[in-house]
Amino acid sequence: MSLDILVVPTYSTYTMAVVDASVYSVPPVSPEIDITVPGFNPVTIVFSPNQINLFNSTNLELTAVGVDTLPIPDGVYTLTYNTSTESVTKTIMRVDQLQEKFDNAFMKLDMMECDLAIKKQQKVALDSIYYFIQGSIAAANNCAVDTANTLYDQAARMLRNFSSDGCGCTGNNYTITAYYNC
Repeated sequence: MSLDILVVPTYSTYTMAVVDASVYSVPPVSPEIDITVPGFNPVTIVFSPNQINLFNSTNLELTAVGVDTLPIPDGVYTLTYNTSTESVTKTIMRVDQLQEKFDNAFMKLDMMECDLAIKKQQKVALDSIYYFIQGSIAAANNCAVDTANTLYDQAARMLRNFSSDGCGCTGNNYTITAYYNC
């Protein structure tokens, strides 16, 4: 038996999907997954082998049963898949809420803007924000939690600045130093 799990995109801030990518000679009986949501205590949930397992704020015990589900927070998650004989642990950076804000900022750009200099500066700013988001994900995948959080915070700060002042574009240059203020 070789245990493995994958977190796959749901493109929703309300759900997280974990796929069992394990190789079994015989599927385990009553496996569980421990999920630590940033800022919350770990929860242990029954895990279905050889399937996609969906999680939301209710089964992650962030909201009570019967209460409307809420968006699942961004941040570094620790997932441990346990069977009676082995376990596997993964660390991931969830960025769905930040990605949704990024997508909204991107979609607000007028792609047919006549001022090419402003458009280019906005693209450079968004490319930089995207780079920090991807760096955060890569750091979490490699268990560099502090780096993951630092890069996530920087991306969020840059995106807030971009969204609040229209990227600070003047059309005269391509500097984006305003977005790097810590």
